[in-house]
Amino acid sequence: MSGGSFLEHRDPDLSVLQDRIPEHLRLSRPAIGVITLLALLFLVTSYQPLHYSDLWGHLSYGRWIWVNQAVPRVEPLMPLAHGVPFVDTAWLSQLTEFGLVNQFGTAGGQFFYAGLISAAFAFILGAVYRRTQSLLAVLAAFITFGGGGYQQLLVVRPQLAGLAAFCLTLVIGSSTLGRKWHWWAIPLTFALWGNMHGSFVVGIGLLGLLAVGRIFDVIWRTGKLGAPLHDSVSWRLVLLTQLAATAVLLNPYGLRIYAEALAVPRNLNLQDLVEWDAMSLKMNQGQAAAAITFVLFLIYRMSPRRVTCGEVLALTTFGLAALWTSRMMNWWAPLAAYYVGVHLAAIYWKNFHRPVEAPRRTGLNSVLAVGLVWVFFAYTPFGVTLLHGQSKDPTVAAKKFRNSVSPETPLGVTSYLREHPPVGLVFNTYEWGDYLTWAGPPGMQVFLNSHAHLVPREVWLDYMHISGGGSNWEAKLKAYSVNTVVVDRQRRGSLIRAMEQMPADWKAVYEDGLGIVFQRSQPL
Repeated sequence: MSGGSFLEHRDPDLSVLQDRIPEHLRLSRPAIGVITLLALLFLVTSYQPLHYSDLWGHLSYGRWIWVNQAVPRVEPLMPLAHGVPFVDTAWLSQLTEFGLVNQFGTAGGQFFYAGLISAAFAFILGAVYRRTQSLLAVLAAFITFGGGGYQQLLVVRPQLAGLAAFCLTLVIGSSTLGRKWHWWAIPLTFALWGNMHGSFVVGIGLLGLLAVGRIFDVIWRTGKLGAPLHDSVSWRLVLLTQLAATAVLLNPYGLRIYAEALAVPRNLNLQDLVEWDAMSLKMNQGQAAAAITFVLFLIYRMSPRRVTCGEVLALTTFGLAALWTSRMMNWWAPLAAYYVGVHLAAIYWKNFHRPVEAPRRTGLNSVLAVGLVWVFFAYTPFGVTLLHGQSKDPTVAAKKFRNSVSPETPLGVTSYLREHPPVGLVFNTYEWGDYLTWAGPPGMQVFLNSHAHLVPREVWLDYMHISGGGSNWEAKLKAYSVNTVVVDRQRRGSLIRAMEQMPADWKAVYEDGLGIVFQRSQPL
């Protein structure tokens, strides 16, 4: 026997290796595709510049809560709304946002934004994939969700927390198989939702519609009015609705939170804001809604899947609400996305036949998915900040901040005001009130911010009159003892021209491409 035979090379026998990843954690290759899509969404949205309004106002309220170690009972940031009762339904979101931004800078705000959007999409796409095992259905749901809701997704605000909670509620409510975790997930979700945004009422409404739809389906199928009493799914949906409505009461304001959540949409001031306008085909959102509705009609016409009364009620109710006010597209889009996905898959499998064997799930795929998620996360601004910290160089930090906020953010105007703090009440553009409160000189008294529903009606009407350069605008400014006016060029051209025609009374002390600062020549 040759001595060299002992050194003979043999390939390892991989068949003897055991997959030690637990069965429930193993993934298939199509599942990796879904995870990659979500990770890519997280990466892209992480680089979305922070909007110039909303976010900064909520950060200011979060800062106030942190400093005072209490939630506000009256409006704390607008002098002209002093004493107005304030039920802060978003206090937990505001405090969370403030903590992230205070610790990680703008990367924290971008993480909050991207994380909530990705969570909302993950709930919908994950549910579609579990029910259909179809990447085509997942992609269709992704496009529908993004196309229908993109305009509501552009702004960083607590409503995104409500959106994520709404999507999870839809997934649980539309499940025909009751899971043990549903019984703690719903109360936990609504307990958080009731402290993060006032939209929790749409979640309760969704569960109620699904419950009513299920009861009707059972009666229709059996022909017996008493049949729902013996249907476990009907009972589950009714009880989950009650649990949700009760869990919301775990908040600092108690029952008052319901009155506030229902009162805000009816506030007259909001009627002057574009995002609260009725839907029309002139809007991008209206065109997207029309296209999605057309697709839904086609899909429902061809789908072999049974259509439930609950989904019809939900789509119709939220669709009509979106026609009433375009902001309701935020809730209709995920509903449409979910049902487009499940019905499109039914059409596809009817014509091309579902594979006999499910995709093979392995631990290697799970490891690969974790690696992909980590790579995408590490390249986000938050990932970079978490791994390497924030830059100590003021020049680099300032450049990073400019790149992280939207071009419409009044950086130059705010910088001037910090160097030359105004005295007394400042008349400001509504959209800039949030950032001026957050980044302006300490103690700056803004005329108003984006919490329009807290502004007294008389003050709001005066603001609309002055900002439009209406007659007697100067007299109204004098009545409020305003010595400084800060306005944007894009929307306040009439007021700017009117002030420029009174050089003896007003002078422009700062201006750039975005805005202009006027000061009274003879302070009051």
